[in-house]
Amino acid sequence: MEQPCFRNIPSSVPQSELMARLRANGPPIPVIVNRQGGTASRLGRKLISEITAAFAESGLCAHVHAVRAAELADAVSSENAPVVVIGGGDGTLGTAANILRRTDQVLGILPLGTRNHLARELGLPLDIPGAARAIAEGAVRRIDLGCAGDRVFVNNCSVGIYSRLVRERERRHHLPKWLATLPAAWHVLRALDEQHFRLEWDGTEHRLKSPLLFIGNNRYSLEAGRLGQRDSMADGTLSLAAVEAVQPLQLTAMALRLIVGRADPERDFAALEDVAELTVYGTGLRDVALDGEVERMHFPLHVSILPKALSVIAAPPKARQPS
Repeated sequence: MEQPCFRNIPSSVPQSELMARLRANGPPIPVIVNRQGGTASRLGRKLISEITAAFAESGLCAHVHAVRAAELADAVSSENAPVVVIGGGDGTLGTAANILRRTDQVLGILPLGTRNHLARELGLPLDIPGAARAIAEGAVRRIDLGCAGDRVFVNNCSVGIYSRLVRERERRHHLPKWLATLPAAWHVLRALDEQHFRLEWDGTEHRLKSPLLFIGNNRYSLEAGRLGQRDSMADGTLSLAAVEAVQPLQLTAMALRLIVGRADPERDFAALEDVAELTVYGTGLRDVALDGEVERMHFPLHVSILPKALSVIAAPPKARQPS
């Protein structure tokens, strides 16, 4: 049976209409879960039954596939359903988004990660029953994606100290992620060094010294109580921030200023810009963090915004959750 096309749907479509189309087509909704994620691994054998029951309670039939992270891309590529639900953290969602953006398919989200930044930005509940209800009752939106090389990111990418922190944290995989972060951060700060970056945007070359180059998908807030949040996921811009080259104690003080909303752009950042695209020059392979996961990427690295590249299910406008 021919699948309906949702590429030209309006920016906000009642999810009841979309689900009605799905029910008319008969097949259950595919739910692909990264079973190696924190929440999924904690649920263990209960994972599939809990997700299936949550969807049934919301009036939907789900076919749940629990796969390893390395199998995720193939599992997503094999699905041709109008809606594909992905369970995992932001890195898992980024992998799925890289595939689904090339199709007419809509991404549904089961937030099973540690931070779940994208789910929060879309106003989604962070529990499984609540997320299932949002998929049944929410609305379809088009959101921007960031693109670094041949990879997309839903939140941000970075070069520098953060990627080293993630690598150090991964060495302590026997510990919970939050606990492993503490010794990893101490190790990285002790060996903190500035990096020399050569970048180009708007046709102009810029040279910066910084321990961290951060590139966000849309504008990130620096305000107290809203640190790391975004007012929009569809402004068509990247936010570039290069932290000022400082000593470890100064970097800690800067982090505290950010948390309490007292960041000083001129003091704390070597660059703070909104750009549509940029190039980070260099040679060979370097570590790049994409949505909290690190991989080796070839430089020079071209980073751009992909406006409204992905259809996602967000919470109903009147029921959006505070982050």
